[in-house]
Amino acid sequence: MVDQVQSSKDNVVAKFKLVLVGDGGTGKTTFVKRHLTGEFEKKYIATLGVEVHPVTFYTNRGHIVYNVWDTAGQEKFGGLRDGYYIQGQCAIIMFDVTSRITYKNVPNWHRDLVRVCECIPIVLCGNKVDIKERKVKAKSITFHRKKNLQYYDISAKSNYNFEKPFLWLTKKLCGDANMEFTEMPALQPPEVSMDPDWALKCENDLLAATETALPEDDEDL
Repeated sequence: MVDQVQSSKDNVVAKFKLVLVGDGGTGKTTFVKRHLTGEFEKKYIATLGVEVHPVTFYTNRGHIVYNVWDTAGQEKFGGLRDGYYIQGQCAIIMFDVTSRITYKNVPNWHRDLVRVCECIPIVLCGNKVDIKERKVKAKSITFHRKKNLQYYDISAKSNYNFEKPFLWLTKKLCGDANMEFTEMPALQPPEVSMDPDWALKCENDLLAATETALPEDDEDL
């Protein structure tokens, strides 16, 4: 269900609750804090231990606002309460490509999420791809193909691919494949730079991985 917002002043056409999950230390908070407005306007829901960051994107159909629910460290207590997921309209599951265990735990996050939010669009993101000693290679990342999720390599600290998960979700949620962002989001300056040659290699590796058959077993790594 789209939360329609009537506002001619700033042309907000829809707001969505986005649930951001994944192991601690994978860069979830860093990712959402890259967006300047989201960090400036965040609010804290103490009962759930959650920070909510409103992140705005400008599209050819008007403004879309994602209220991004970030666990703010709650995942270290072993799972999240259902109140965190209730009425979630879309989600990003994040792991760290330099840590195999964070990818191993992706199925657990996915299971808890879809138990409460059954049929929402979900993007899987492998963060920290600016680090060349990546442990989770493209060919090993198969969970999204098994569960019909979208996948992106990202690097929060370099802003690499920051907008792509949001654009994919926007098209899905609005049912409009022609939606585009009309301007890049306002982001913090990059903390690290993404080597263009390395980025090209990562993209080519991902492309090659999508053309290989899925393994028959359930072991992704």
